Amino acid sequence: MKRSVFLKNTALLGTGLLLTKIPSFAAEYPTVRVPAGQRKFSSKVIEDSIAEFKSAVKDKELGWLFENCFPNTLDTTVTYNKGSKPDTYVITGDIDAMWLRDSSAQVWPYLHFIKKDKTLQDLIAGVINRQTVCILRDPYANAFYDSPEKVGEWATDETDMKPGLHERKWEIDSLCYPIRLAYRYWQLTGDTSPFDEKWKDAVKLTLKTFKEQQRKKDDGPYHFQRKTSWATDGVPMAGYGYPVKPVGLICSSFRPSDDATIYSFLIPSNFFAVVSLKQASKMIEKIAGDKTLAAELNALAVEVETALKKHAVVTHPNYGKVYAYEVNGFGSYNLMDDANVPSLLGMPYLDAMPVTDPIYQNTRKMLLSLNNPFFFKGTAGEGIGGPHIGKDMIWPIAITVRGLTSIDDKEIKACVAMLKNSNAGTGFMHESFHKNDPKKFTRSWFAWANTLFGEFLWETYKSKPHLLA
Repeated sequence: MKRSVFLKNTALLGTGLLLTKIPSFAAEYPTVRVPAGQRKFSSKVIEDSIAEFKSAVKDKELGWLFENCFPNTLDTTVTYNKGSKPDTYVITGDIDAMWLRDSSAQVWPYLHFIKKDKTLQDLIAGVINRQTVCILRDPYANAFYDSPEKVGEWATDETDMKPGLHERKWEIDSLCYPIRLAYRYWQLTGDTSPFDEKWKDAVKLTLKTFKEQQRKKDDGPYHFQRKTSWATDGVPMAGYGYPVKPVGLICSSFRPSDDATIYSFLIPSNFFAVVSLKQASKMIEKIAGDKTLAAELNALAVEVETALKKHAVVTHPNYGKVYAYEVNGFGSYNLMDDANVPSLLGMPYLDAMPVTDPIYQNTRKMLLSLNNPFFFKGTAGEGIGGPHIGKDMIWPIAITVRGLTSIDDKEIKACVAMLKNSNAGTGFMHESFHKNDPKKFTRSWFAWANTLFGEFLWETYKSKPHLLA
């Protein structure tokens, strides 16, 4: 759970409508990046990319934001130990715990540079190694401490809690993100050293967990309850969730926001699982030479993919065929989207489908409108939020993903403008900001939002630099 309070920044900031030119909050941009001597990790290739961006992009504020945001994960959140086998612990920022999802997403943008920096490659190999250890410790947990002995604030949760776990919220994407990172690392480097027997065991455990959560015979071993006033932190029906019809989809008790699902078949996460299972199947066959396990992984991918075609699509009166956010297999569905990835909006970003998919495009139009109950529009910007923070709070991650999945230059430029204007003079992205006032924001130190924004700026600079003018 990553609950937040509003933080107020005293810097002056003009606000205006989307694409309206907004005066800079200061003639000069103060140094807010961690001093070089205090950074957790430094990479020459990343520093060179920052220098290149700042030299080529004439918008000084964008250059300042890129310099602050893109290296934020390396600057502030990683603990890297090379030793005989690289090991990297990655916190999210203001919470001293490692989420399988966040840690993968935080280092993902650096993969583009690892061929030019062996130490950076080793650091990411260390993330893969650490994630393997975490999954083997508990495949149902979403967040872990550095020490396997540490007892945290959620130790009294009514689930199979144990030392070393920060939180034990079952989320499909927690087991997908490590595969995504591993697969891309392997594609780029050809290095198989992280993919030993323990890694293979983690893949086997992932497969076992996914099958358990198809709930074909019973509810499976996982349950979760918490004594809390936050409804989204509890799972109903004795901690197993509302009933689902076993149709081949995988149950997820929680969304990637760490909020409980309403209907347990979380559609974007099931799409992500299909991608991850296919990637794991290829790696197991090519690296481990285990054709039997590879076939099992691929068979589950095909089963879930087939079930998605049958159960994930509903007909909207205004938009035609669209993807539901959650379903239960009985015919009930939830039409919305959440800012955290995997989201319906972000499915092309995760290679779950092409951006040109007609049902995705219909869904996208619905999600980026007031027909999505968690789409908010105000004088400071517009975008998707979610129940985690509440009404009228827009998430920069969602705006960034909108830009990364857009094929419209005007939309991409608008996303850059909104993100730039949302920083409230801090030089960083935040978890969320109020639709009418960027100075009302949550989480001043949220490395995923920062690094993802850096990825968006870098990709735009490399493919469509005129949009940053």
